[in-house]
Amino acid sequence: MAWMKRIGLFIAVNLLVMISISVVLNLIGVKPYLTAKGIDYQSLMIFCLVWGMGGALISLALSRVMAKWMMGVQIVSTESPNPEHRELIEMVHELSRAAGLPGMPEVGIFDSPEVNAFATGPTKSRSLVAVSTGLLHRMRREEVRGVIGHEVAHIANGDMVTMTLIQGVVNAFVMFLARAIAYALTMGRGNDQSEEQSSPSASFFFVQIALEIGLMILGSMVVAWFSRYREFRADSGGARLAGRDSMIQALERLKRSVDEIDPSSEPAMQALKISGKTSGFFSLFSTHPSLEARIARLQKGLI
Repeated sequence: MAWMKRIGLFIAVNLLVMISISVVLNLIGVKPYLTAKGIDYQSLMIFCLVWGMGGALISLALSRVMAKWMMGVQIVSTESPNPEHRELIEMVHELSRAAGLPGMPEVGIFDSPEVNAFATGPTKSRSLVAVSTGLLHRMRREEVRGVIGHEVAHIANGDMVTMTLIQGVVNAFVMFLARAIAYALTMGRGNDQSEEQSSPSASFFFVQIALEIGLMILGSMVVAWFSRYREFRADSGGARLAGRDSMIQALERLKRSVDEIDPSSEPAMQALKISGKTSGFFSLFSTHPSLEARIARLQKGLI
């Protein structure tokens, strides 16, 4: 089953992250940050940076492979007997050359009735652009061109790397602050502490977990804000590469498709996300601006 495959991949990747980071910590000789004398902030800082950035960077390095496995992406080539596939590759390569990419992205198609597309990859020269069968069947050529322009702009802008670094920094800050504050609240109340008193207590771990949850929620707002900003930039890049009209038409087609989405369908990894209905407080956690806002900015020439 597809869901069992996804769960298995999720567990495997997380195990790989944990093992890799544990090896790195041992190799660089990071000592425990809780000692008999209290908390060693230098060790804590290194510990949090390695865990926070390490997980994000490993995920980025595996992003193309994970996208292919989890989304069932089939890579297409210029030798494909399907003229629709060859046209898609030619479009991606044309826009990639116009964007000045150092290497042509892999081009893939995944089976989904939704109008979806995404770009991923660790570098500009090792990237992937994938579109759904639903997008190819329901969009006109100029609309597909707008979508591809948006995806290529994500790669040209280095958005995957930028968002990975931002997420890694947020992760590191959350881990550091949660542990430092939890220590101050539960273990750092006195100057004359014994080794036993300086050992982690149950209350320390409970407070740490609660703080990590709260701080991660705040951190998610920061990451989402940056993501929305990058989406506007990708729209601008897509308009420059594929034409403003093509970009607007693509977003308008996506907007018309929103009400047709099956609520029970699985969410897709994508750069052109079509869940543009989030509003109110929850819009702070949305990684994409509303389609209305994106279309309005393009029409007014604001991006």
